[in-house]
Order: sequence, then structure tokens, then C-alpha cells
Amino acid sequence: MAKQTRFGKLRTVSGRLLRILVGEVESRKDKQMLRMLIVDDEESICFSMSEYFGLHGYKVDTARELEEAEKLIENNEYVVAILDLRLGVAHNADGLEITKLLHERRPTTRIVVLTAYGSAEMEDDARRCGADAFLRKPKPLSQVAQVIQGLIDSPPRQTAKSA
Repeated sequence: MAKQTRFGKLRTVSGRLLRILVGEVESRKDKQMLRMLIVDDEESICFSMSEYFGLHGYKVDTARELEEAEKLIENNEYVVAILDLRLGVAHNADGLEITKLLHERRPTTRIVVLTAYGSAEMEDDARRCGADAFLRKPKPLSQVAQVIQGLIDSPPRQTAKSA
């Protein structure tokens, strides 16, 4: 599966992607990895973040639309989720719905909003819905990783209790 180029041999798919394509069962190592959910309507962003964080020890699931994200959230526990606010052709603020859903159903999941549509009002809305961090695109993945590590290392958020 390697192709010879002037840059050397190139593999057409990564090992992890190949295991997914052939339907290989998760290994014990995969089950011990921290799980991450990435929700973005741009396939290239999902792919690059999945590859980057996969190489940094995360088991990554990706979704490109609200319904797909909802199914993943129902069936998996995530330590962290990276969400775009606007999904799909209509650029609806589905990311806020996903943030609310995650905050309600998976309260220990740390939520990072990463969006190109960042305003102070949107940031306030995202934080009210349960986001732990709000970052504006473009952002180097190394900086996103630093924010995530800081969230994971910090104490879990306290939910407000009614009086």
C-alpha cells in the first residue's frame, strides 16, 4: 500500500484508518485511551484533528452534523469534546445544541468550542450552555492541545445547586 514518490514512500492510509476500514475490533490499548469527540462540518478539520490527537494518545470520534453527534454522545463517554458552533450549509448554531446535550448527559466531559464565528455574545451563550473553553479559528492544534490538557488537569466544574 505504499507509493514511491520523489519524497520517498507514502502510505495511502494510516494504520489506524486502515484498521477502521477493515473493521478490526478495538484493542485493549484503544479501550484504555482517553476518548475525544470532534464535531465540525468541515471534513478536513475533522481529519486533521483526529490524526493529531490520535497521535497524542486519544481515541477520537468525529461527527459532521447534529444527529451524528447525538448518537455518539448517547453511546460513548468522552473526556473532552471539541465543537464548532455552526454546522452544515445553513450554518445553524447546532454547536450550542450539542454543548447543551453534552453538558446535560455527560457532565464530566470537558467542552471546547472552536469556531470561526466567535463574538463575545456567542462566547457567553456557549459558556451558559456548558462550554469550558472558547477558542477562535484558526488556532494551531498545539495550542488547542494545551487548552485541553489544562482542562483535563483542572478540577471538574461544579454544577450550580439550587437554593
